[in-house]
This record gives sequence, structure tokens and C-alpha cells, in this order.
Amino acid sequence: MPLLALLFFITAVLYASVGFGGGSTYNALLVLHGADYRILPSIALICNIIVVAGGAVRFSRAGYLDWRSLLPWIAASVPAAWVGGRIPVSETFFIAALGLALTAAGLRLAFERPPAAAGGDIRQTPAPIAITIGASLGFVSGLVGIGGGIFLAPVLYLLRWGDPRKIAAACSLFILVNSLSGLAGQTMKLGDLGGVSMLAEYWMVFPAVLIGGQIGSRLGASKLSPVTIKRLTSALILYVAIRLLWRWAQIVF
Repeated sequence: MPLLALLFFITAVLYASVGFGGGSTYNALLVLHGADYRILPSIALICNIIVVAGGAVRFSRAGYLDWRSLLPWIAASVPAAWVGGRIPVSETFFIAALGLALTAAGLRLAFERPPAAAGGDIRQTPAPIAITIGASLGFVSGLVGIGGGIFLAPVLYLLRWGDPRKIAAACSLFILVNSLSGLAGQTMKLGDLGGVSMLAEYWMVFPAVLIGGQIGSRLGASKLSPVTIKRLTSALILYVAIRLLWRWAQIVF
């Protein structure tokens, strides 16, 4: 357990430094640790909430959260995350979905180009598009126990939704509300299975991500190169993804 807590700490430092929670990697580490796959999303979502809550508050106080523009995304994603969290999935499906999500996230960070400064090219996303994408990301987030911000960010850049700080703030809030909603669904599902008590066994990871998240958020705001941080985070994600997909292949074949 101390080793797992250390890995969670490192993950929280890296993810928080680039504005994310780390839910997908927490899940993967728990799978590789041999934890019961049914409780993984709940643990990962709790860790997400711990890591991103402070960031969301800081963004809000700084005035970077555009609540009006975010409303269609959140209004659709929150109930969808709850529905996704309520759906039971098989272990093979969970590991495969998580491995693919990690691979996509790792590649995105590895090849991400610095966003151009947004100015007059900022566009208002039509509400039907925001609702559709928000609901889709929310459902997937709740299903596999992630916040969804790592997939929301490239979508917002593609749609020219806002400048980098505004998008980082949006992702932080998106991760927070979807993690809360997904956790509600996951907890109800665990209650049906009698598995809520199993969460206590992993209590050490929660203070680990709290400390790691605080350190990471300060690293991200320091002079440390954002490109360096992203490459380190990408290497961690892709390493875990490869191990996870190899485990899935061993189960299936």
C-alpha cells in the first residue's frame, strides 16, 4: 500500500501541474495493483475531486470561469456521468476501455502543440453541440471513473471556445462536477453490491493525492517548462496504458 500511495502522489503531481485530476491513471494503477475492479472508479473519482477542487476554486476567484458558456456542457454531462456510473461493466470491458482512454490521453499530451493565443477568433459553441458532446463525455467519464477533462480540452481548443486559461478553468470545473456525479452513481452501484466498505482499505491514497495535487498546481504555476511537464506526464500515461492493455490481452487471449 505505501508503494501505491507513492505512485498516486507522483500521478497527482504530474496531472495537477497540467490542470487535470488523473482519474484514468489512478484506475490503471489500481488494476495493476490487483484491486477489485468494481471499486476502482470510486477511488479514482474521490482522488479526482481532491486534486481539482482547489484549482476550480482558484480559477473561479480569478474570474476565468465563464459560467454562462459552460452551462450547456455541464447541464448535459452531470446527469450522463451519474448514469454511466450506475451501469455495471465486466472487468475485461473496463480494462480495455481504460487502456484505450489512457492511450488517447497520453498521445494527446505527447503531440499537443502550444495553443495559439485566442483573441477575436473565439467562437460561441452552439448549445446543441455543447449538450451532445458534454453528455457523451460525461457518460464515458462516469462509466470508467474519470473526470473527462483530458478529452474536453482538445475539443474546446478545436472549437475555439476560449483562451488557454479559460479552457483550463472549464476543464477543472468539468472534472470536478462529473467526478462528483459519477461518484454518486458508482457509490449507489457499490451499495447494491455491498462493496462500499472495501474503499477504506485504500485510505492512504487520499492524503497522497491531496499533497501531490498541491505541489503539482504550484509546479504548473512556476517557471518549470509546461512542455517538460507534459512530456513527463505523457510518458507515465503511455507506460501504464501499455501495461494495462497487455494485461487485458492476457485475460482475453
